[in-house]
Amino acid sequence: MCGIKGKREKETAMEKEMTILYEVHDNLYVNLTNRCPCACTFCLRQTMDEMNHSGSLWLKREPTVEEVKQEFRKFEEDGELSRKYREVVFCGFGEPTERLEELLEIAAFVKERYRMPIRVNTNGLSDLIHGKPTAPLFRGCVDVVSISLNTPDKDEYFRLTRSKFGEGSFDALLKFAEEVKEYVPKVVLTTVETTISEEDQTRCREICGRIGVTYRIRPWEG
Repeated sequence: MCGIKGKREKETAMEKEMTILYEVHDNLYVNLTNRCPCACTFCLRQTMDEMNHSGSLWLKREPTVEEVKQEFRKFEEDGELSRKYREVVFCGFGEPTERLEELLEIAAFVKERYRMPIRVNTNGLSDLIHGKPTAPLFRGCVDVVSISLNTPDKDEYFRLTRSKFGEGSFDALLKFAEEVKEYVPKVVLTTVETTISEEDQTRCREICGRIGVTYRIRPWEG
């Protein structure tokens, strides 16, 4: 019995080591899942297991909604969250919309309890993941949706992301971006500086102008 008890205590301790919330700059990030429909050639999790000394972002299991809420309450001990952090961001070592129902429940909790802005960093493939239009679900829960565009070229996008949904992924991303802008205050499509040419950046800017969203060139983090 002692051996079994010791094993259980060790397993419990390992679970407690999971990094569910972590800080980057002046934002608080939520690490909900390690699942992702893409296997991007440039993904940071291929070369590192943490961000900003967060501790490992590889989850031993997916946290429950209640566990995430409890983690937020732990961060309250350092003072009011809205004074310490600028926004809460759903972004970890996985695609957050893989757990869309849980994401939205937690976002509503954060809105009600902390009155903080919510951003979702996503690959924009939520509709394909869930097999239905998902943009309306973001209404009232999310302030910013930031989508990784990566490139203006459909074929290059598939080569880079290796999406399990195939070559239709790029068009699905743009469709989601155009639809979700009707339900959240700000939608941003991003590329990473130095990874594409100025000509392609211009093409990305034209795409964003056509569908009515913001274009952002973000710095490389590696």
